[in-house]
Amino acid sequence: MDLKKLREMVRKHANTEKAKVLKRFFKTGPGEYAEGDIFLGIKVPVLRDLAKQYKDLKLTGTLTLLKSPIHEERLLALLILIHKYRAAEVSGKERIYKAYLRYRRFINNWDLVDVSAKHIVGDYLYNRNKKPLYRLARSRSLWERRIAIISTFNFIEKRQFDDTLKIAEMLLLDDHDLIHKAVGWMLREVGKRDRAAEERFLEENYTIMPRTMLRYAIEKFQTVKRRAYLNKGGEGCKGLSIR
Repeated sequence: MDLKKLREMVRKHANTEKAKVLKRFFKTGPGEYAEGDIFLGIKVPVLRDLAKQYKDLKLTGTLTLLKSPIHEERLLALLILIHKYRAAEVSGKERIYKAYLRYRRFINNWDLVDVSAKHIVGDYLYNRNKKPLYRLARSRSLWERRIAIISTFNFIEKRQFDDTLKIAEMLLLDDHDLIHKAVGWMLREVGKRDRAAEERFLEENYTIMPRTMLRYAIEKFQTVKRRAYLNKGGEGCKGLSIR
């Protein structure tokens, strides 16, 4: 598999008008979280198809693609890494996991994190020491903190919630809405599988949770209970008995 040929294929699917929309959607303007990111305007299903076709691209070529200044090439590299990870033996999985963390500065937007973290970091750490996730959760990097919480989606799907809830607690006072959304999402996923576990967490923390985090977390609650949380909970409100 040839990296040059793959890049030629990518550019054949470029769409200038779509790229303009994506640049606005992913906040690439001055001072925004993805300032300066470059988009070609390629739809995700196209990139998924290319990842399947080029899943045997050498790891070195895949990591070169991951360093690209072009957003879609980085996303494509991560999709290829997932294919490689799933096909690998234990030693190969370890190599890909370590490469993912070594190159994590290029995994620098929410879609890049969300498409890959649970499949590589989460899967690799499921039966291993979780300390790397806690280090990421304490990082100054927005994207590393998001990797930490989203990686635990893998554990949630296996009905192991402890690390999700611990990392969620670490991130309760985070100042970025992309972390608020990610934590709320993961809490909601816990609740889909164990509502009592989610509600215990909320009872202890809803008064200090950012409102966006709370909204995401309770999205699947019945209307009355959801309104009760929203009326009195979030951002330091106190004194509500939800039950």
